[in-house]
Amino acid sequence: MTEVTTTTEQLVLPILEELSLELVDIEYVKEGESYYLRIFVDKEGGIDIEECGIVSEKLGEKLDEADPIPFPYFLEVASPGAERPLKKEKDFEKAIGKTVHIKTYEAIDGEKTFEGTLTSFDGSVLKVSHRVKTRMKEVDIPFDKVAKARLAVSFG
Repeated sequence: MTEVTTTTEQLVLPILEELSLELVDIEYVKEGESYYLRIFVDKEGGIDIEECGIVSEKLGEKLDEADPIPFPYFLEVASPGAERPLKKEKDFEKAIGKTVHIKTYEAIDGEKTFEGTLTSFDGSVLKVSHRVKTRMKEVDIPFDKVAKARLAVSFG
């Protein structure tokens, strides 16, 4: 985490706690000439635009006071959407039984990308049931080998 995302997390967590919202992710990126500070928040049943607006307003005030970014930037507060990232252990626990997309740091059974149903997670190993040609196969993915993971929208 960068200093900006660490400071932002410290500022936003009390706001989210007060509103009973969950912090999903913080992104601080440069796109073209502009910098963006993106906060992804959620709650059971989803979040609406009004809640994003409240978080943005309260966080904007705190960021103005703390001033962790020395140049102009855009603050965006949004829902993570249907394909929300999975980062923390509790994210994976909530995703059991759902379709996930996982990329690993190194190949497992000759593959580095897996999409299928997360069947279990014991805190150290993810079990994913995925299709290989015409057969379903189960793969064990060590948690510490996960480079990126997200929920996946499945059609059919």
